[in-house]
Amino acid sequence: QLQFVESGGGLVQPGGSLRLSCAASGFTLEHLSIAWFRQAPGKEREGVLCISPGNYSTNFASSVRGRFTISRDNAKNTVYLHMDNLKPEDSAVYYCSTPGGFPCSIYVAPSEYKYWGQGTQVTVSS
Repeated sequence: QLQFVESGGGLVQPGGSLRLSCAASGFTLEHLSIAWFRQAPGKEREGVLCISPGNYSTNFASSVRGRFTISRDNAKNTVYLHMDNLKPEDSAVYYCSTPGGFPCSIYVAPSEYKYWGQGTQVTVSS
């Protein structure tokens, strides 16, 4: 079965940090663009960051600029989301996915993304 497996979420205080992991199961992500999305209760899923096969990152959410970064380790078949200075509004279920043959771009519709995992919950609260 082809899917992503997200992990690393949890409860953290405002101003804290977390590192989320996105592991590919059943395929290699080396030549794929990989994006992180998040969805808070009652809100639509939104793109956060995306990384190209060449390690170029694209920011989908201005609210995380300067606080979140994305990286990849092809040897581990894993992409990471590094989150610093977390805020309560960052609380959401975080997912990773790939636009397949499309690049990282705000013009690629979420419907083009594939292999969604179960997500990992991030809760920022004091």
